[in-house]
Amino acid sequence: MSSKRVGIIGGVRIPFCRNNTAYADVGNFGMAVKTLGSLVERFGLHGLELGEVAFGSVIKHSSDWNIAREATLSSGLAPTTPGITTARACGTSLDNAIIVANKIAAGQIDAGIAGGSDTTSDVPIVYSKGLQQRLLTMNRAKTPLEKLETAVKGFSLSELKPSFPGVAEPRTGKSMGEHCELMAREWKIGRDEQDRLALTSHQKLAAAYARGFFKDLVVPFRGVERDNILRPDTTLEKLAALKPAFDKTSGHGTLTAGNSSSLSDGAAAVLLASDEWAAERGLKIQAYLTHARVAAVDFLRGEGLLMAPTIAVPRMLAEAGLTLQDFDFYEIHEAFAAQVLCTLRAWESADYCKNRLGLDAPLGSIDPARLNVNGSSLAAGHPFAATGARVVATLAALLEEKGSGRGLISICTAGGMGVTAILERP
Repeated sequence: MSSKRVGIIGGVRIPFCRNNTAYADVGNFGMAVKTLGSLVERFGLHGLELGEVAFGSVIKHSSDWNIAREATLSSGLAPTTPGITTARACGTSLDNAIIVANKIAAGQIDAGIAGGSDTTSDVPIVYSKGLQQRLLTMNRAKTPLEKLETAVKGFSLSELKPSFPGVAEPRTGKSMGEHCELMAREWKIGRDEQDRLALTSHQKLAAAYARGFFKDLVVPFRGVERDNILRPDTTLEKLAALKPAFDKTSGHGTLTAGNSSSLSDGAAAVLLASDEWAAERGLKIQAYLTHARVAAVDFLRGEGLLMAPTIAVPRMLAEAGLTLQDFDFYEIHEAFAAQVLCTLRAWESADYCKNRLGLDAPLGSIDPARLNVNGSSLAAGHPFAATGARVVATLAALLEEKGSGRGLISICTAGGMGVTAILERP
């Protein structure tokens, strides 16, 4: 086993779109093929055999069980390129980057693609258990009369009620938004600071588009050239006028549609490789993926569902010999404005850092000017499995633009988990 540096050559994504708009009839496969094909086109990978394509989706049809391999076969890569389909909720494509990076570092492969695609428009709608059993019994019936008798015997209209993908945590019955409301209450995160973070995200993303930062990162698709969730004209007054989205009855709800990430559709992918592989093809490396860590919290016994990154980051920093302040950029996924603010407050808390993280001192604060400098999920949208690759591609491009530096990635996920990574450019 060898240990090689893992370079990020670059990434692409299609514009993220609010659900039931531009990509309503495309589905995960169509978005995945467009994104992978665009990455192949950008870096001249036609006909090349890569070591791995790690690609995933969170909400998908059963027919998409092998989406990584199927999308790879339609991407322009050599058909001998293998694919692995994964899912770790919102951390899926960052996890895929870690999977590919580990294989490159170990010398198992020289290059690979990590990414993800997600839709909340083309969701699997499942018939009720009763109707499923009725249809199966009808299929086993031998004569038309037996089939008819099975179809009508004991039939109830309630059997026609479909079942949609769950949005709640199976073990608590609460949605991520409801869990985040509890976190906001625990950490005393107010409505105004959430709205201000959301406003800043829109302003930063709009400014990044205006200066051409996304020219090579975002590929037009279906007539859309930029994320259609983006609202550059929003104001604090408009955000303040929105009603609570998750706690609608207590009078204390602070999470709204404006300071929470939108249900959205989209896909993103990044190309990773060893120095040698990149040099052979004349490809430049934007940054290196140097460290990564995954953690989980016991949200069933009182910990905040989305607080796992607060655990993963200090463990990763200890392994890297770094402090929280040793970064030029911080990419903290904006599932909710409150989640970002809870994370930052936890790292500043002497009590939390001592009693939960086992540290002698707080991790401390970060420079707000370095946080999500080109906007994040509140403005861009959050197709679950695509967010990690979006963040990796954005941060790598930022480091290349700066010429050197270090960036921290922190992504919370459903199920009380967190995926984190460090990118560096010497």
